[in-house]
Amino acid sequence: MPKFSYIALDSRGTEKTGLLDAPDVRQVAVLLKAQGLFPTNVGLPPSIQAARKTSLLLGSFVFKIPFVHEVRTRELAVFTRQLGTLLRAGMPLLRGLEVLGRQERNPRFSRVVAEVAASIKSGATLSEALRPYPRIFDRLFLNMIKAGEAGGVLDTVLDRLARFQEKSLQVRGKVTAALVYPIIVLSVAVAILCGLLVFVVPKFQQIFADLLKGAPLPPLTQAVLTASDLVRHNLPAAAALAFGLWLAGGFFRRTPAGARWGDTLVIKLPLFGDLILRAVIARFSRTLGTLLSSGVPILPALLITRDTCGNARVAEAIAQVHDRVQEGAPVARSLEAMAVFPPMLTSMVDVGEQSGQLSAMLNQVADIYEGEVDNAVAGLSAMIEPLLILFLALVVGTIVIALFLPIIRIVQLLT
Repeated sequence: MPKFSYIALDSRGTEKTGLLDAPDVRQVAVLLKAQGLFPTNVGLPPSIQAARKTSLLLGSFVFKIPFVHEVRTRELAVFTRQLGTLLRAGMPLLRGLEVLGRQERNPRFSRVVAEVAASIKSGATLSEALRPYPRIFDRLFLNMIKAGEAGGVLDTVLDRLARFQEKSLQVRGKVTAALVYPIIVLSVAVAILCGLLVFVVPKFQQIFADLLKGAPLPPLTQAVLTASDLVRHNLPAAAALAFGLWLAGGFFRRTPAGARWGDTLVIKLPLFGDLILRAVIARFSRTLGTLLSSGVPILPALLITRDTCGNARVAEAIAQVHDRVQEGAPVARSLEAMAVFPPMLTSMVDVGEQSGQLSAMLNQVADIYEGEVDNAVAGLSAMIEPLLILFLALVVGTIVIALFLPIIRIVQLLT
């Protein structure tokens, strides 16, 4: 009987390692669960590890080619939903992966699914086969698959994952739509303004100089002409400066301090900050509730949620909640101590803890906040559209009025 190495967490989140004799990896997970441990990594037998090592090296070389197709979240959600349906219908896992791999249109994803099927055929579990592809299957996905394998409910876990991914896509799409529209309108306004100042206003400036013979221009017209001169003479330098600031900001955002500062600023923005925070809280609640309902213990679930919440400020608060829970504090009291979490979340988590229905309560919180995101997006769209149109009209209208004021004076002089 082969010997397997394992890494597992106990009920307090302490990491345990050791060796177990078992016929396969699935049985190792069953034995660890019987001991009250949650497996996070189970090693394959040495012969299979050697074979898989060569396969993974080749696979990593293939997938680092820059021009291959990326795997989108929507494609992963469809794959997860279809695999869960096939398993629930009684189809073996290996056969289901082979079927989905052949019908997948994305060549990269099709190749990944084929290699996952090959790894399973060599003796790996699904979670072990997915591990070499962290850019496609993140920690949330892997840990839920592990929990489903350990509990023998892989089809149920895949359905929960698919629902989670679909809900996340819906919320992300609505928030993106709310943010993209004003950015596009403002970009068009800036482009029109620059076009007028660079190409149109200078022609009028020459006309005014010829016809007014040095007569003073109206203050508004003079201000527009001055702005035109500044833009025409400094546009390349301003563009280079803006590009440099954009690059520097991007590099700064990649640092821990920059990510925390930027994400804190984002959730405090007027109008949009509250919308973004609601979306983050909805994702936090949905992720944690999905993990708990799939059998993942609270401490590993909090760590996974921290890494997938999408906001550095909230992630820092989740890490502090994890530390408090590890010391024995209730989840609700730990959340309440963090100012970033709203009172409704902490109150419902408290009820869920007391009733033993924490996962269900978290999913209800996610439903509530996703509904609030829908309402907030609709309200912002109704308010922002007329404001942006008014802003664009004011910008263009001011320039047009500034250019026509001297024309009126010229007509008066000619008559």
